[in-house]
Parts: sequence; structure tokens; C-alpha cells
Amino acid sequence: MDMPTIKDVALKAGVSVTTVSRVLNNRGYLSEELKAKVYGAMKELNYRPNELARSLSRSKSNIIGLIVPHVSHPFFGELAGHIEDHAYRHGYKLLLCNSQLDKSKELDHIDMLRSSRVDGIIMGSHTLEVEAYNQIHLPVVTFDRKLSDDIPYICSDNYKGGLLATTLLVDRGCRKLAHIGGHPHLNVLSLDRHKAFQDIVEQRGIWHTSLHTDINGFNFHEYERLLELLFQEHPDVDGIFASSDVIAAYALKACRESGRRVPEDIKIIGYDGISLRGLLTPSITTIRQPIEAMGKLAVDLILEQVEGHSVAMEHIFPVELEVGGTT
Repeated sequence: MDMPTIKDVALKAGVSVTTVSRVLNNRGYLSEELKAKVYGAMKELNYRPNELARSLSRSKSNIIGLIVPHVSHPFFGELAGHIEDHAYRHGYKLLLCNSQLDKSKELDHIDMLRSSRVDGIIMGSHTLEVEAYNQIHLPVVTFDRKLSDDIPYICSDNYKGGLLATTLLVDRGCRKLAHIGGHPHLNVLSLDRHKAFQDIVEQRGIWHTSLHTDINGFNFHEYERLLELLFQEHPDVDGIFASSDVIAAYALKACRESGRRVPEDIKIIGYDGISLRGLLTPSITTIRQPIEAMGKLAVDLILEQVEGHSVAMEHIFPVELEVGGTT
């Protein structure tokens, strides 16, 4: 008899060829019963593991999936650029997905990435529960969110950044502070920026208020609405800590339009250190994250896991205060 093929195994086990190959490559969710059926058929037919080795070596796609909320957001645009560049230098291509912070869209993307056989997924979008990640069965790295003890994550030192930002405003004489940041129900580490803000204003006994974007935190029109609201309710606010440079840029615009002088009447500090901030006058004071180093590490952590190495779980990057013209 000829050497048995994967087709013979599929026929014998009463499943599709795809299912046999998924069992061989251990991809996707498979019941123990199904695996037992396929392995049983392989044993009966004396199906040789060299075929298994071949199908395994073929299964490396040299593609990494990246899921971000919006690539149009300058922070994620820059991050994606660095990830793509670093992956390319290592012989990998990138498959990019925008989740728009929509759960079902994010699940669709994960399914699509798995069926495209990507070698790993970098998650910069965080609407899903931990369970969804555990079903992925691929190397995963997350940005700004600690999911579990066995999924590595990357973030900047958010708490330290929040301390630096708030302390600067207070030291420069601000007495009515506002923080504008992401939605408190999103389970993300960047909320530590707000925590640090709270700690400093309470320690120093400074008047403060906090405004939060809705769950879809990357809607630029909403920033304008929040600032309008802030100036209506607290016209004498004299310091704003924005949890991104984009929000800080909208704050600068709102001050211009309402006749507030920056930094004389009101001081503004952002977070991220995106290169676009160079377009603004005065230049925005910011807490700079090392975006390029973070992007490179995300790729390295995927590649290490693809090679079968174990990696450290926590990667917190230092931040730097970069003083511009808005403080």
C-alpha cells in the first residue's frame, strides 16, 4: 500500500482535511474527543510523523497580526509604523486590524488572523475579556493591559508619568486642575495616569475635576465636546492634564477659540510624545513614551515565543517629561 496521506486520515476519522491539519498544528479550539479520533486514525493507518513535521514547517506564515483601536490615532499610527518596520527587518509581514473598540469586530479579527495562520498577535485594543485571549492558542503580546499571568504585556510607566505631569502643573502655580482621560471602565493600565493625578491633587489640597471620554475613547469630536463642557462649568480652570497629546492639542485649540492665553492663563500637558506635536504652536509639553522601543519589543516578544522560548511577562518602559511652550 502507498504511504497514507492526510486525506486518508481524514476519511478514516470522518473529519475534514482541515480538521486533521488543525489537530496536527494544534491550531484553534479542538475538543479532546476530536483529537483522539484523529490520532486514532493516524495510528491505525500508520501515518508517519515526517508528514507531520512537513505540515508543521509549512504552517509558519511569517505574518504577525496587529489589532489597534484606530490606526488614524497618531499614537497607534506611529506604533504600527515601528512594529511593521521592525517585523519586516526580521522577515515578517504585518496584518493590520482596526477594532474601533467594538467587541464583535475584535472577535472577528482574531478569527480572521487565526485562519490566516498568523504566527502571533499584538493586541493594542482591549475590549475583550480574558477568556477570549485564552482561546487564541498563539503567541500574544498586549499593550497597556495586564490580562493574566501568562500573557506578556508592554506599557509605559503610567503612574510615574501622571505624577510628573500633575506635579509640573502644581509647581508652575496651577490651582484649579482638570484631567481629561479615557473611560474608567476600560480595563487598561493607562488609567494609572489618572490615579497619579488624584494622588497628587489630594496630597497638595488642590481643587480638581476629571472628565472621561466614553468607551470608544478615540472619537475626536468628543474631545471638543468635553472641553466645551469643562470651560462652561469651570471657566477659571488654569491647568489641564490630558491623557494623550491629541486631547492636549484639542485643549490648546479650545483655549485659542475661547480667548484663553496658553501658558499665561492656562497650562496644558499631554501624554505620549507623538511626533505630530511639533506642528503645534506653542509646542505641547508632554510625557513621552518610547514608542519605537515599545513597538520593537512587541515584535521581539512574538518572535521569541514563536521560537519556543519563554519570555518575561511585565515590560514597563520609563517615561520622560518633555517641557514645551504650553506650561
